[in-house]
Amino acid sequence: MALDRWIALILLGVCLTYGYTAWFTMDGSLPPFMQRNPIWPSTFPKVLSILGVVACSIILLGFEKSEVKEADIDYRRLGEYHLGQAISLLVLMVVYALCLRPVGFLIATSSFLILGSFILGERKWHIMLPVAFVATGSVWYLVQEVLGIYMRPLPGVFGG
Repeated sequence: MALDRWIALILLGVCLTYGYTAWFTMDGSLPPFMQRNPIWPSTFPKVLSILGVVACSIILLGFEKSEVKEADIDYRRLGEYHLGQAISLLVLMVVYALCLRPVGFLIATSSFLILGSFILGERKWHIMLPVAFVATGSVWYLVQEVLGIYMRPLPGVFGG
């Protein structure tokens, strides 16, 4: 069996477990006033589990395969791919998640975007820096001011 089908089989197990949880265990503890609502807290997980099972089934049954292309990933040649970039990005994501609270959203997210684009090969600093700062500021403004969810913008040392 090909690598994509093994991954689809594993994801199918995850989606079935997630779906079982969404269909049979999440709704049991709902208060009575929420049981009459048309949309419950488990509605989105139910939809996600159904979509996941359908997508995994399509891959397992081979409906998405048309013909073997040169761009398909060959697991026997993994050393020829850019594994260094992928692993560096994964490490950067973990560091970002760990630094988000102590460093603050603005600094951590801007640093993540700048370092991530640098790892991926972007060297135009005059484009990379403004895009990272505008994107970070826009997301922070939308979450903080529009949605009303508090996110520490700066470290506590700077009054964040």
